[in-house]
Amino acid sequence: MPESAVAVFTREHGWRAYAIPVLAVITVWVLIDVLMSPADDVEAGDAATDTAVDAPAREVEEPPFGPGPDPSRSGGVAVAPTELPPGGAFTQAGEGSFRTVGAPGLAVGAGEEVVIRYVLEVENGVDTASYGGDDAFASLVDATLADPRGWIHDPRFRFEHVAPGADPNLRIRLASVDTTHEFCGNDLEMETSCRTTVTGENLVMLNDSRWTRGADTFEGDLGSYRQYLINHEVGHALGYQRHVACGGEGALAPIMMQQTLSLNNSQLNDFNPEEIYPDDDATCRYNAWPYPELGDLPGAAGGPAAPPVDALVGGAEEAR
Repeated sequence: MPESAVAVFTREHGWRAYAIPVLAVITVWVLIDVLMSPADDVEAGDAATDTAVDAPAREVEEPPFGPGPDPSRSGGVAVAPTELPPGGAFTQAGEGSFRTVGAPGLAVGAGEEVVIRYVLEVENGVDTASYGGDDAFASLVDATLADPRGWIHDPRFRFEHVAPGADPNLRIRLASVDTTHEFCGNDLEMETSCRTTVTGENLVMLNDSRWTRGADTFEGDLGSYRQYLINHEVGHALGYQRHVACGGEGALAPIMMQQTLSLNNSQLNDFNPEEIYPDDDATCRYNAWPYPELGDLPGAAGGPAAPPVDALVGGAEEAR
């Protein structure tokens, strides 16, 4: 009996005869899987999306200490003008002698009428570590005097930071509370700074208690308060002896307003009725700069003219 075609094929090709059908089946299965996969993936994606939408939001655990501090819940504790705001420790009594700080070299401003050659000093015994050290104090003074919102906006003025032996005509000093009282007097029941010529030299005395704590009027903005303190007292040294009242409700306070004490004209009038402040109850916003908006110069608006530089040394102590 003759062999069938299948038997002949099997005898001639051996195991290959069985492998070829198996490979054909696998190939067909792979093709079917490839063609079906995109649809399956889409369905899987839709299912995942549906699951994400339907899943309940996970609860956020309450932090162990509750929400952070909020000053609005404290009721707003006001600090009396006769008191310092809360803050770090300051130096009550120093040694009465001074060390030179900072690096001379800054020279800014046109100086058409007045050139201030200043040195920077810190009283021995005053610990400046809590606010960055002697160099930090010196750098802030230099940066404040060099700022375009400051006195150099007026081309009449120029500042040069010089060495002690380079004929300075202004000494800017950071001093303890007791030494500040000694040089400035203490006719007000509150800590202040001053410009004075009590020693025959032109001195700006910055009270360490205010440098450390600031003033309640500045609402905790210690950096702006220090810039105000520099600009205000240096303003006296430039010849702006008179203080300036608040110009209107909500306006920026003039730099020569006694912002340490109050931003309200009537309150400042109560402190000293002989001062320039009217009893109109106008309250300004604190401001650290002579020209915060780089506006017109005082001369253009009829403001006071600065005296010549040789008139800066001598005369009575300036009001704070």
